[in-house]
Amino acid sequence: MLSIEGLVCGYDSKFLLQDINLEVKRGECIGIIGPNGSGKTTLVRAITRLLKPKKGRVVFEGEDIWKISPKELSRRIAVVTQNPPTNYMSVEEFVLLSRIPHYKKFQFMESGQDVELSRRCMVLTDTLKLKDECIGKISGGERQLVSITRALSQQPQLLILDEPTTHLDITHQVRILDLIRRLNREFGVTVIMVLHDLNLAGEYCDRLILLNQGKVYMIGRPQEVLTYQNIEEVYKTIVIVNENPISHKPYIVLVSEEIGMYPESCLGTDAPGELKR
Repeated sequence: MLSIEGLVCGYDSKFLLQDINLEVKRGECIGIIGPNGSGKTTLVRAITRLLKPKKGRVVFEGEDIWKISPKELSRRIAVVTQNPPTNYMSVEEFVLLSRIPHYKKFQFMESGQDVELSRRCMVLTDTLKLKDECIGKISGGERQLVSITRALSQQPQLLILDEPTTHLDITHQVRILDLIRRLNREFGVTVIMVLHDLNLAGEYCDRLILLNQGKVYMIGRPQEVLTYQNIEEVYKTIVIVNENPISHKPYIVLVSEEIGMYPESCLGTDAPGELKR
């Protein structure tokens, strides 16, 4: 569905993504991970045509995205940003904005079909009860769900989410990622999402793209990418990687500086000065 070929882009000399090559297959759920400043959001902006490549190209379903009209691109790709909007329109009005790319010639208002579709999406995400609420007065988790509802109502082929679980408690994190996984599995929506939490990325994604200093460090299944060697090399912190006993996905345990200084007393050792993994 999506191919990135020799991509170089960024912000002049301050930061550049360099020589990015990757492919996303239809129906995949892909996670983009990496330290702060590694280029995750820059890559998302390149995919969504907010940043023009200095070299290379982004190809969506066989077409260079810069040759697809903005209206057509917005019919096919939906984006959920890091910070859900805070304004005074109602939740339903906000969700209905997603239907604008689908308006026919000389159509200036949403149709009955647009309203029906948007309400079906609100039922799916359990946000219909919020339809008359002011979006600026609901909780952060609810706003994130509403943002995903609007993206779903857009009927995209590709859903891109930039840190959808930021600032949310564990209940809302799991609820939102369960919903995204359901959209991916049951409705065939291809998903690309930026995640900071490596355990959530490993649990919910089919493949991970690990970025480091503007380059692709590794692409692969969670079990291949989330090894303690890779994490310690890229994130510069000591971790222990175990296996989730239920899902068999990697589970990462952080090691504090204090424990790292005294491994014998806290974790046991395989050899003097080495942490048991």
